[in-house]
Amino acid sequence: MENLENELRKAFRDNVKSKHEISENIEKLEKELRYTFKNKELLKQALSHSSYANERKHAGGSNERLEFLGDSVLSIVVSDHLYKNLTSVAEGELTKLRASLVCEKSLHIFAQQIHLGDYLLLGKGEENTGGRERPSILADAFEAVIAAIYLDGGMEAASRHILRFIPADLERTRRVAYSDYKTILQEVVQMNPEEKVEYVLIGEEGPDHNKRFVVEVCLNSQVIGTGKGRSKKEAEQLAAKEALKLMGYEAQ
Repeated sequence: MENLENELRKAFRDNVKSKHEISENIEKLEKELRYTFKNKELLKQALSHSSYANERKHAGGSNERLEFLGDSVLSIVVSDHLYKNLTSVAEGELTKLRASLVCEKSLHIFAQQIHLGDYLLLGKGEENTGGRERPSILADAFEAVIAAIYLDGGMEAASRHILRFIPADLERTRRVAYSDYKTILQEVVQMNPEEKVEYVLIGEEGPDHNKRFVVEVCLNSQVIGTGKGRSKKEAEQLAAKEALKLMGYEAQ
């Protein structure tokens, strides 16, 4: 009986300590975000990976629903910004530039800039397998934080937060940040008319609102590159980029 009481006391102390640490981390992250939440629970939920929510039976759930909302807020803010600041750029180029700014690779970089991985709430399994550095987890959490700011402070606050990460020189970004790797690969392959390039969808991962597509690019049925992206087009571009690197062409 005494051992059971000691274990319960220890569990209570650990729980209090955990809540205190989370509260401290939220205050630190607010400084990184340059935004103070009226409802701290929104930020806590944005940081709660599904592995943590499942282990702790967290009442607020994981950050997946916030990520869904954040993805839309991010898209409209970036679209609005590009539309207003690149007035002579055609729709196709705007779409490509937006894709380069909101893709997983970019969101991962943005998340690193505010050290978001340090504040994530992860289950033991994710914690022990490098979840804090995993690009997909960081990108998803970045979107969830956007949604939390939007719900707490409105579109203006969310827009201010997002635009911190968008390059000031959009014209330069348009010229160098996005390359049409598929077109470049096709031009390289066409040097040998008998060669044939084909893109094959080999898998899909994740829930419907956050699906990742996996594509292989094949040269005469031989796999020369693999890409994973939030759309089939993005996955194909990344597969082509990998193929170009394999062939000795340095893609930016």
